[in-house]
Amino acid sequence: MRFYPKPAGRPEFPASIHQGKHLAPFVTVFAARAAAPSLGGRRRTARRARRPPVARGRLPGRRGRRAQPRARALPADAGHAPPPFGHATPDLIRTVTVSRQLTLDLGTPPPATFDNFYSGTNAELVTRLRELDLALAAGPVADRTFYVWGEAGSGRSHLLQALVHDTTYGHARYVSPQSGLDAFVFDPRASLYAVDDCDALNDAQQIALFNLFNEVRAHPMTALVAAGPAAPLALDVREDLRTRLGWGLVFHLAPLTDEGKAAVLKHAAKERGIALADDVPSYLLTHFRRDMPSLMALLDALDRFSLEQKRAVTLPLLRAMLAAPERDEVAPGRFK
Repeated sequence: MRFYPKPAGRPEFPASIHQGKHLAPFVTVFAARAAAPSLGGRRRTARRARRPPVARGRLPGRRGRRAQPRARALPADAGHAPPPFGHATPDLIRTVTVSRQLTLDLGTPPPATFDNFYSGTNAELVTRLRELDLALAAGPVADRTFYVWGEAGSGRSHLLQALVHDTTYGHARYVSPQSGLDAFVFDPRASLYAVDDCDALNDAQQIALFNLFNEVRAHPMTALVAAGPAAPLALDVREDLRTRLGWGLVFHLAPLTDEGKAAVLKHAAKERGIALADDVPSYLLTHFRRDMPSLMALLDALDRFSLEQKRAVTLPLLRAMLAAPERDEVAPGRFK
């Protein structure tokens, strides 16, 4: 029996299907390459060249059958039918995946900043918070503790996130009921602390926030801004923490008027690259819940739907989205 010499640089395949399981990656790579259309008419030549070096291309114990590599089916992309054999190239798969990711990224809401916050009658508060970072960098500040309260959707969380996002001269930390206790520990490297939803803090977090208040007051180059749904005296928190929250400046976020909400929707649509028709905001304010979180969620859904349909955001498109059976999450009943 004659054996042909092994070609240089080729992996040695087993003579039996029961041996050499560690060489499975080579088989998979070979099958994927054999499926590529770029090989064209050379596929048969490639198969013969990559055949395991056994006697005259026949496997022992399997008479009359040549060693044929089995092409393993490549996993199809979610929501797409598997491509026909010979067309599932890696480049094609990568292109489809990247295209789907780019489509999703186009609908990502922009970060909360002071520039995209509609101040309305809250201009004094916005100005103070915007200049707080620069004031701390220049030297000690007299007013270094703030408490901001307002109804749900008034924008208090937006302001705290904007305070952290727009900090330039120091380090800011955003703290919420979802944060661990270590987030409430004073850090000399941090100059700003933004504590959201004080009313939802548990007992241990309230004690930690009380201690953080004392540390901030002891360090003149730091500041703390807290927020909640009610005035300090009306908060259901520890008595000592309630007192600390009322020590500094207290601001009430005035609710937005209908004109202000329409302006917020138009500004948010502009930041997302949406040409919002003038009649869309008024229709939303008339037929849906009027709080800003619900309106912004509906705007995000409308943005995604317009990308899918490749149509401008108009009132007919909004009605078409609400009429679609798969769009029940933005149906009018959810926003009454």
